[in-house]
Amino acid sequence: MADPVRARRLTEDEGRKLLHITRRGKHESIRVRRATIIMASAAGTPVPAIARLLAAHEDTVRDVIHAFNESGLAALDPRWAGGRPRLISHDDELFIVAAATTRPTKLGKPFTRWSMRKLADHLTRNPVRRIRIGRERLRQILREHGITFQRTRTWKDSTDPDFDAKLDRIEHVTTRFPQRCFAFDQFGPLSIRPHHGSGWAPRSRPDRLPATYHRRHGIRYFHGCYSLGDDQLWGVTRRRKGGDHSLAALKSIRAARPDGAPIYVILDNLSANKTPKIRAWAKRNNVELCLTPTNASWANPIEAQFGPLRTFTMGNSHHLNHTMLARGIQAYLRWRNANARHPDVLAAQRRERARVRSERHQRWGRPRAA
Repeated sequence: MADPVRARRLTEDEGRKLLHITRRGKHESIRVRRATIIMASAAGTPVPAIARLLAAHEDTVRDVIHAFNESGLAALDPRWAGGRPRLISHDDELFIVAAATTRPTKLGKPFTRWSMRKLADHLTRNPVRRIRIGRERLRQILREHGITFQRTRTWKDSTDPDFDAKLDRIEHVTTRFPQRCFAFDQFGPLSIRPHHGSGWAPRSRPDRLPATYHRRHGIRYFHGCYSLGDDQLWGVTRRRKGGDHSLAALKSIRAARPDGAPIYVILDNLSANKTPKIRAWAKRNNVELCLTPTNASWANPIEAQFGPLRTFTMGNSHHLNHTMLARGIQAYLRWRNANARHPDVLAAQRRERARVRSERHQRWGRPRAA
């Protein structure tokens, strides 16, 4: 039997970019859908679950994963050929890209960044290689080579000395024990305000939300739990993050597999998730905490589930208070879990788990649970 299709391990830079795209990009865009596929697959989510998450065909999901494994993040932007032959050679394009990505001060220009007009003028007057090009064609070439106009940002690498070891362990448990693998994370902060979104409306007459100047309701955090094997998502809304709330979430995960066999919980390297009380409880209850590396939350499988949760419960909404928001989130979770997998498949899985528990009880002479 062929191995299941899975995206290769993400680098830190790839993980940060994919997480940014899924959190801040437009939900309908191809980039967001493909980024969600890649991040979910790299975190261990099986292809059928990803296909259901995005309402896509399984073959489409596999094609995106294969494209990412071959070409990296270039798979986020599919390229379609067509049109007349180009008048600018490939070497000219490389020269244009090199000039655009070089600070103007290094080329003797008295400004800190290029505009399209300034860059086109520089290429036309350049004594090394003169390239006559219009601003629109210049923009197209830069976009084809992945060069876009962006704000300058800071960056940081993970300082976790066990970075590779933690990723190895997460990859191992999600591959070998998907039916006993869970994920936990806090989603927020959630505030009561009008949230931009999208929806169907008459042309040039979009739905409008009121503006707000005051936010008197404070913030909340959604503590979410996700089962990779059952493709189920659940959680509760809390006023704050804390070890007591993390422990309550872990207990709900343990209750999902009450047979006492080992389970594996992937969670962020947050201090509230690894308190001495939580570690002692996990040791007593046969729960292994698989911590993601520092500054690498993209390795948590639940991160891919938070994108649709944000889009369909907070996008295009104006909840009156946190109670209404929490009700909306719970209603969406009930709908999502009911439509996640066919009931016959879930019933077959329950029968199989019952059979395994029965065999285990008979083998060890333990009474069967009622």
